[in-house]
Amino acid sequence: VSYGRGKTPRRPGPKKASNIDKDPVGVYCRIRPLGGEDEECCVEMISSSTIQLHAPDGLKANRNGEYKETQYSFKKVFGINTTQMELFEDIAKPLVEDLIHCKNGLLFTYGVTGSGKTFTMTGSPGEGGLLPRSLDMLFNSIGPFQAKRFVFKPDDKNGLEIQSQVDALLERQKRDSQQSVPKTPSSRQKADPEFADMISSEEACKSDSVDEDCCYSVFVSYIEIYNNYIYDLLEDAPFDPIRPKPPQSKILREDQNHNMYVAGCTEVEVKSTEEAFEVFWKGQKKRRIANTQLNRESSRSHSVFTVKLAQAPLDADGDHILQDKNQVNVSQLCLVDLAGSERTSRTRAEGSRLREAGNINQSLMTLRTCIEVLRENQMCGTNKMVPYRDSKVTHLFKNYFDGEGKVRMIVCVNPNAGDYEETMLVMRFAEMTQEVEVARPVDRPICGLAAGRRYRNQAFKDELSQSLPALPGCELVDPADDQTLPRLIEVLERRHRVRQMMSEQFNKTANSLKSMLQQFDSQLSAKDTFLHEQQNKLSEKDKLILNQRSEIERLEKKSKTLEYKIDILQKTTGMYEQDKRSLQQELETREQRLQRELSERRRMEQRMQGMVTDTRLKWEKECERRVNAKQLEMQNKLWVKDEKLKQLKAIVTETKKPERPARERDRNMAQKRSASPSPHPTAPPVRPTHRRSQSAGGEKWVDHKPASNLDLDTVMQPIIPNAIKVSTPSEKALSKCHKYVLRHQELASDGEIETKLIKGNVFKTRGGGQAVQFTDIETLRQEYCWTDRRQRTPT
Repeated sequence: VSYGRGKTPRRPGPKKASNIDKDPVGVYCRIRPLGGEDEECCVEMISSSTIQLHAPDGLKANRNGEYKETQYSFKKVFGINTTQMELFEDIAKPLVEDLIHCKNGLLFTYGVTGSGKTFTMTGSPGEGGLLPRSLDMLFNSIGPFQAKRFVFKPDDKNGLEIQSQVDALLERQKRDSQQSVPKTPSSRQKADPEFADMISSEEACKSDSVDEDCCYSVFVSYIEIYNNYIYDLLEDAPFDPIRPKPPQSKILREDQNHNMYVAGCTEVEVKSTEEAFEVFWKGQKKRRIANTQLNRESSRSHSVFTVKLAQAPLDADGDHILQDKNQVNVSQLCLVDLAGSERTSRTRAEGSRLREAGNINQSLMTLRTCIEVLRENQMCGTNKMVPYRDSKVTHLFKNYFDGEGKVRMIVCVNPNAGDYEETMLVMRFAEMTQEVEVARPVDRPICGLAAGRRYRNQAFKDELSQSLPALPGCELVDPADDQTLPRLIEVLERRHRVRQMMSEQFNKTANSLKSMLQQFDSQLSAKDTFLHEQQNKLSEKDKLILNQRSEIERLEKKSKTLEYKIDILQKTTGMYEQDKRSLQQELETREQRLQRELSERRRMEQRMQGMVTDTRLKWEKECERRVNAKQLEMQNKLWVKDEKLKQLKAIVTETKKPERPARERDRNMAQKRSASPSPHPTAPPVRPTHRRSQSAGGEKWVDHKPASNLDLDTVMQPIIPNAIKVSTPSEKALSKCHKYVLRHQELASDGEIETKLIKGNVFKTRGGGQAVQFTDIETLRQEYCWTDRRQRTPT
């Protein structure tokens, strides 16, 4: 990311998007060998990612008498035979790769005192730790591409300024001339013997993805946090042998990008691995260590070695650094060696050592608290405040846990059974740390200049040096020498002619290239015009396609509506056909019953002919009158049905509506047909009733609901108490009830289903059967209020 004054990359604002990619904190475990063969071991490596802790003999049994064995998982576990090179390849090498690609990183060691944290970070002669190997890989990768000293200059506000080559040269001359100002260590000085053989040439490694079109500079700083105070280990304070002054503590500040830094901290520009080792050893000599009961050289402070890498792209010619502050990228890698947690009862610390141990444990406890609050906020969705400011360690590195870069932790474990309880607490903290997620750092923006600028500039210089003739020796020894100057003049004239020829050739090539570019521009403009026309045509086609799609969607909706109506009509037709079949069956049943009744009635008439002659004459007249009335009523009903059928036929065939037959003619026909009395017995007289709804009451009902009826999801449903529900009425069901109701469904004129409740009274016939006299009809109909052409709401 580009910044105005070469600041460290700024993290996003406080309100971060929920879709940011996050990675969990990488937690690794390293097991150191036991100090002696007679020591009891309490740690066992089960797999490459799991260890198991065994309680020592004094703590094995719990309340149930069982053995305590706990397992902990890590990203990777390194056993006692792991070399420093293997550890570097898996943990620190990816962080150095990210450092070169403008991404920040934090690597810290954590564990109890005497667990090998300092050895893992620093190493020893022949077994260099993560810090020297990281520096060696960095300088092996960017060595040929480093900028000259003082081209990048710290601004004392956690940023870097870029200077021109002239200003950098003046700065170098000024620093060399001022003897009072301490010089930065030079790579020409002999390296410290203790660090000379830390890394063999066979173990040296480098990154293959370095941007060769950039210039790099490395700045290192080294601080320690002692008793919750920050001290600069690289500060050259004047020494007063009479009244020595204690070192001044530093304060933490926040830069304009909300990144925490140590104000006034010394940042040394280094140009080689040896020079960086020398600076590190200079600060290492000032670090506070002490001899305790558990460790001969116990670190009494937290040390932070920061490697800051500044890089800026070359200009278009590939010769000088681009003088644009917005193109300067700064990334840093913090290597932290935390002091070990310890119990004062075991270290037997007193006085200042006791106070140091208390402050160490307090700062580590604050780190545990911050990790625990971060984990709770991420897993439970809470927004608790993380207490970063309670300790200088957590306050300095709050940016990393808020999404500044990758975070890696190495948990160093001493398998000695005496450290079992402290190791158990360390394992629990490491397991909790793995559940904290940190935002993944973003990639840097790509520079707009062409790639390969440095290589092309070097190739041009080599070609130029080969084309021009070499200059002869110009040293004049004898005043009478009259050959050296003419020879030099001749060579310079030849070089001038070669330069003129190269200039003419360059102008020709430039002119031809210019004409080619003009031709390409004309072709490009023609192609742009053609492309614009094609885009216009394509937009028209797109509009046409959209219109056709909308028309297709409209037709599909209309087709679905018609299919739905056809489905409803088919269902209604099926219901009508089923009703027709059921009515035909009922009619046949009634005809058979009528025939039986008629035969029985004739037999009874033959037996009682003599006894009831007078009564028969009287009843025949009465029956004749009633039959005539019933036939007239049936004729009227038949006429109404005929009229409905004719209207339906007229709608279907689109013919003229037939005229209604004369009522008088039908009445005369009925009278003619009823001139002679019917030999069949007539129905019992109809009780006069007034038309009222009897949907509820104490009578028992026969609820006749044909199986073809559809279930309608309406709010209002007919509910009849004391009802016997049947799909086909039977004489047995009718004999038990007084009322009868038929649920009949038909299609209304607006296409909706209409339900009719046809009600009647049940009474016994003379032949011992059951008959129904229909008295009332209730109609249930569902209507829709059309509020929109595309949407309707049922009411």
